[in-house]
Amino acid sequence: MDNLVDAHVEDTQPAAASPMLEPDTVPVGTPLPWPIVDADGTLLFASATTLATTDERAFLFQHFRPQRGDLFDLGAQQPPAPTAQPDHAGELTLKDMHLEIGTLIGMRSQLGSGAPMQPCGIIGFAPNHALFVTPPMLQGQPLPLTPGENVEVVAIASQAVFRFVCTVEAVCRVPFDYAVLSRPGMVRRLRERKSIRVHAHLPVRFGIGGSGDTYEGLGLAKGISALGMSLSASWTLGEVGERLRIAFRLKSAEYDSQIETTAVIRNVQKGKTPGEPSMHGLELDQLDSVQQMAMKVFVFDRQENVQHWSNGLK
Repeated sequence: MDNLVDAHVEDTQPAAASPMLEPDTVPVGTPLPWPIVDADGTLLFASATTLATTDERAFLFQHFRPQRGDLFDLGAQQPPAPTAQPDHAGELTLKDMHLEIGTLIGMRSQLGSGAPMQPCGIIGFAPNHALFVTPPMLQGQPLPLTPGENVEVVAIASQAVFRFVCTVEAVCRVPFDYAVLSRPGMVRRLRERKSIRVHAHLPVRFGIGGSGDTYEGLGLAKGISALGMSLSASWTLGEVGERLRIAFRLKSAEYDSQIETTAVIRNVQKGKTPGEPSMHGLELDQLDSVQQMAMKVFVFDRQENVQHWSNGLK
């Protein structure tokens, strides 16, 4: 008889809590009890942030898939990194690339093709088309290079972006640190370089003013160039010439970078009706060399979504 009773006892173990959020579970006017992240784990709102209006909450659910950050399993949700699809050209040479002294390049060992590109610069050319470059830096230290190893290079030239392979011919310490790379081989043009932006759908946290270490709101970057973005927000963030603090995450075939910087509002298109988002053209004016490279690679890796800038947006 006991066995029969046991057979009718239901399993009452509690169901696992879901990280997914609904609008009525996100408070307005009071600090958030937990962080809110997007479906890929990107932080949208830190815990203790206060959503000021219901319009801001509606904007959050309209453009993103909000989840509780304290319940989010980043490892299970992480999407694969996008794969660059360069446009293969014919046999190109150093002359075809129009590289100049001071050109920003990214470099990594060809053996570690999954590693991020590290920034460095061209400081000279040899008659045989060898390149003299500053050593790539990793966490403030020169990246170890070995004579004879092959390295992959992305060069942001004046007319286009190129990818090519060189052999490290020498690593020099005097009169300063620099490396000598062989004549570029396997040169591919990734994209013609114009005043361009790419379509994007990136969450951007923002703070009003150029100083401070907190972010009061969330916007959506709908277009990005190497030095700017078009940012949609549920309210108008300022007037032309005023500054914002912004933070966002960039993911490309070469980079997975967290960018925190300031931006100048270059133009504003205010919403025409109540509740309609405002669009802001932002110029990012304090990017370091690593951030600049991440922005440029992000833009040119998405060449299939390129559109020309309009209305003076950067």
